[in-house]
Amino acid sequence: MRRITRRTALAVTAGAVAAPAVSTAIASAADTTTATSQGRQATSGRNPVLRTDLVTRVTPRNNWLVTAVALQYSHRIDLSGGVIPPSAFQVKATVGGQTAARTVTRVYSSTTAEVDDRSRPGRPGDRLIIELDPNDSNARAAGTDPLPLDRAYSVRQVADVHAPEGEPVLRAGPFASRNDDVITPVVDDFAAGSFTDSAGFELDFRLYQPEGFVRNPQTRKRYPLVVTLHGGGEVADNNMTQLTSNRIAVTFAKPERQRRDPAFVLSPQIPLPRPMDGPDGTDWTDAKVQAALSELIDTFVSEHSRNVDTARLYLVGLSSGGRGIYSLLAKRPDTFAAALPTAGWGDATTMDRITHIPMWADHSVDDPVVPYREGRFGNPGTWTLMNALETAGARVSRGEWANDLPKAQFEARSRALLRQARATRSHVLFTSYTPGTTPVNPHLAWAQTYENDVVIDWLFDQSR
Repeated sequence: MRRITRRTALAVTAGAVAAPAVSTAIASAADTTTATSQGRQATSGRNPVLRTDLVTRVTPRNNWLVTAVALQYSHRIDLSGGVIPPSAFQVKATVGGQTAARTVTRVYSSTTAEVDDRSRPGRPGDRLIIELDPNDSNARAAGTDPLPLDRAYSVRQVADVHAPEGEPVLRAGPFASRNDDVITPVVDDFAAGSFTDSAGFELDFRLYQPEGFVRNPQTRKRYPLVVTLHGGGEVADNNMTQLTSNRIAVTFAKPERQRRDPAFVLSPQIPLPRPMDGPDGTDWTDAKVQAALSELIDTFVSEHSRNVDTARLYLVGLSSGGRGIYSLLAKRPDTFAAALPTAGWGDATTMDRITHIPMWADHSVDDPVVPYREGRFGNPGTWTLMNALETAGARVSRGEWANDLPKAQFEARSRALLRQARATRSHVLFTSYTPGTTPVNPHLAWAQTYENDVVIDWLFDQSR
């Protein structure tokens, strides 16, 4: 049975009702019960595994990975300050028909099936978190489509685990456990839906709803709406890879960002067979797709008219999603408050329509897929579009630096560019990444874009 999450518990209509939280009194009672049996369990080290879950993570550069296994035990595990050696557990993964070992890096007890990023992780609880090396060649959770990961992993304890005083806490055994479920933090909080426009064209989408709205759907509080446009590699029928192939949508729904800027996040996916009727052969400019996207946004805003701040509609997109941004802004210049187009291209002759729209664009100078100047399909890249904006009267603030700088240095450069823009009253910013500095592939300029708090803070500051 799959875990009940916000993904399955929430409806996507304005009248959605949140699932009730687990009673803390019940949880406390359960803790007392398990604590009472702790002494008996510690004597023998017998503590049955009840279930096994994979914990995955959408990463900035390596996409969707299996980063841990969470074992739930019958009784609470308390190591009394002890440490579990990674060698006590063996993990094997069957991916693409091939079975191979995963590298165990850390093991610790916990109260939840979540990775603890602290240097000294864990706390007494009924879960054991077995962290795995994300650099393993078989760490991925998806190819073009999500991989079938149910029961794909086996976990076996091969050495006894003892407390510092020597008493056994968990005993090794001959049997391996297989995973029952796959947990993907943040992604699991997106509800799945679909929209059929007035012409009969259907777009699947995923929707994140802010916690305040979930708790009280009758609230009159108004939230921004972030619309994310995926790249060409995420055109599919799975209604998933627009979330997991890149961190574009996850960025805006992760808890720390939602605490600062609660917002709706709407992430549509272009279906297969991929439409290619657009004026330059790309997907978001396909007439059918763009009409459905535009109608989806309008319908969502109308259905949530009490709760969407129509002065704060934002477009963010990468690669062909960036192309979609330039096209949609030119056709609807009075709808969106700001945009983040990354590694995109567009029609230079339409730039005079969007000189008033705040925008922070970025692109790798050595991008081989969407060339920085020449663009794609006969339409120019970001450098040329920024020149066209300047010619049309917009002030463009430009900066160039390495795309592999540490986060603090990267954000310091962004902060300096923003100061420059404010000093010159410029609302269009353009970051170029020095050749040879974009990890993995020069086209993947966005790995740092959506991890950049300076850029995301700037976006949410914009209002029509």
